[in-house]
Amino acid sequence: MPVSGPGGRVRLFTSDAAILESQDVRKDLPCTVNVTKPVLGFDLKYHSGYEVTVPLKELAGSDNQLTMVFRVTPENHPDEPVYFSQHIQVPNIDEDAGGPAYLQGTFEVGEGKYHVDWLMRDRAERLCSYYWDIEASLPSRDKQMALDIPPTAVQPADKEPFKQEAPVERHSPDTPLNVKVVINFAPQDSASATMQPLDINALVSILRNIAREPRIGKFSIIAYNMQEQRVIYRQQDASQIDFPALGKALNSLSLGTVDLKRLSQKHGDTEFLTGLMTKELKDEKPDAVIFAGPKVMLEDGISQDTLKQLSDVKVPVFYMNYNLNPQVNPWRDAIGNTVKYLKGLEFTITRPRDVFFCWSEIMGHIVKSKFGRTGSASASQ
Repeated sequence: MPVSGPGGRVRLFTSDAAILESQDVRKDLPCTVNVTKPVLGFDLKYHSGYEVTVPLKELAGSDNQLTMVFRVTPENHPDEPVYFSQHIQVPNIDEDAGGPAYLQGTFEVGEGKYHVDWLMRDRAERLCSYYWDIEASLPSRDKQMALDIPPTAVQPADKEPFKQEAPVERHSPDTPLNVKVVINFAPQDSASATMQPLDINALVSILRNIAREPRIGKFSIIAYNMQEQRVIYRQQDASQIDFPALGKALNSLSLGTVDLKRLSQKHGDTEFLTGLMTKELKDEKPDAVIFAGPKVMLEDGISQDTLKQLSDVKVPVFYMNYNLNPQVNPWRDAIGNTVKYLKGLEFTITRPRDVFFCWSEIMGHIVKSKFGRTGSASASQ
């Protein structure tokens, strides 16, 4: 949690302030601190932090508490450090306990260089302190990427992936684009019983990039889950994507259970996907249909008869395939085969940069399809 006081002033215990200023490495409380270098996440923010190990025997007893206090100072703004604290209640630990306790903390930064001063103390006022430098920098080829955090900014880790977007000032009010997104909210591992934070953040990041496009005036969102073979959430022709409602709908997923009714359907997954894609592609209102999510590998793919029925689809079709390890599964899935048949485009999302650059290319195709070459050039300008 960030530390702040009246008027923005931060008041620390005198002993804590002295340790942070001294920058001495203290190990009265034995610990090992490993630095987590800034890594760009799918939310287009740099995530950094620390990992701490403490021998369990050092925490033996009851009613103990570990308090971590640290500050992150941007190199270009040395007078504007950001302070954080973290409190961890220690459970009752036997005197002969072996092995380490593993603790960690995270925060977010924008591009820039930073200095971190860190300390941890227990209730006996034993101290462990450490300090380090970090740098967050985009490669030269990615400098055009728009990050979701300003340069030299420091902020606490965002634990709410489905918070509402700020309103976007839309362009071209006379001819706004209407886009439909059909997204599979499912884990990379189709057999997994839970959605990992990485998977959720990647899929939400895809939606946020689309939501922030000023040339789109109407959104239709169809969120589904292939494991449960059902549509989880639907939002039609909205001016803004309702992320909190989507997050609430995802809470209904029960990936660790199997519906007996689905077990009795031999090709239920193929029938579900066929019905879903046929319904959404036959809709003539949107200017583009975008499929997104991890690969959907079916024993029986979309039939040729179904593909022929879709041959009259005129709307541009795209597939943002979220695939962290494309070398493990390089084969085209059922959605990819359908998109290829419809002469659409498929993009593989493996890293955060892929979300930004593939969306830029998709928008270029949508604008060109809607307004022609002249409109595309004007929109680019």
